[in-house]
Amino acid sequence: MKNYIQNGHVITMPAAAGGIASGDGLIVGSLFGVALHSAAEGEALEVATEGVYRLPKASTAVLSVGTRVAWDNTAKNINLPGAGRFPVGIAIEAAGNGLTSVAVRLDGVGTVAA
Repeated sequence: MKNYIQNGHVITMPAAAGGIASGDGLIVGSLFGVALHSAAEGEALEVATEGVYRLPKASTAVLSVGTRVAWDNTAKNINLPGAGRFPVGIAIEAAGNGLTSVAVRLDGVGTVAA
């Protein structure tokens, strides 16, 4: 097909102000992804928008397998959906109170909650 560009599981964009470290979550407009490598500000950055990634979690959040999760861009971690949090996917493992990371299946879509 002559108008096909890519599958969209990984996209390339310039790194935002301050740069980013490999494995960090980031929001660009209405898109959430995980940085596949470190990049300084303005450098080309590959960002995964789908797949399963271990991400930092709010230690007080209690998640079950299959729970919808959201990214808190202020705290830079996964939490339950709520005001100001960006839906990013589904927890694929249970992660209770006190745990600080969780495996998440990114779904490649999201909108910041009001």
